[in-house]
Amino acid sequence: MFTLTINQRDSRRDGDLVPQLLKDLRHVPARLDFDRSVEDEVQGIVESGHHAVDTALIALRTGQWYVGIGVGPINEPLPNLVKDASGHGLVYARRAVDRLRSGKERVPVAVDGPFTALAAEAEAVLRLLGHIVQHRSVAEWRVLDLLTPGVRGQQKAVAQELGITTQAVSKALARAQWVEEHAARPAAARLLQMILEVR
Repeated sequence: MFTLTINQRDSRRDGDLVPQLLKDLRHVPARLDFDRSVEDEVQGIVESGHHAVDTALIALRTGQWYVGIGVGPINEPLPNLVKDASGHGLVYARRAVDRLRSGKERVPVAVDGPFTALAAEAEAVLRLLGHIVQHRSVAEWRVLDLLTPGVRGQQKAVAQELGITTQAVSKALARAQWVEEHAARPAAARLLQMILEVR
């Protein structure tokens, strides 16, 4: 399983952003739902590498969160609340997010697990994806938030909804590297999954 420990970077300056993050994560399928674990921290447990990648990129979008991903088992039976869970996955997630607190990482995502080489590879790909996501403009996000990955023929409908040209939509997609991001997401998910599968 994949445990995500997500800490707010500067709650003194930005106020409590946990409610908004929980709202943003509500559609991510979780084994243990995302919830506030302490003051400015959110934790949740997902079963697939794809959902771990989705969660990380949602949190990284605003640049206001440290994202630690722990790859490892959670003690069964699972409790009802993530704050009552225990297991190696939680320990790895804590180590990952603690590593980010120095503030030196430009893209604050870290991966930890039993196989450090694979964790480092997954972390590197996630940082590249996070860099793409963090550097999008508000105008680009207005376009991207209306699109569904893998569905053809959406640009005209998005252009009509936003009152812009289809060419403007196409340019926003190119600038935002949307196609490249969604092409690389499976690689990050597969690297995370491989950490669980190595014997």
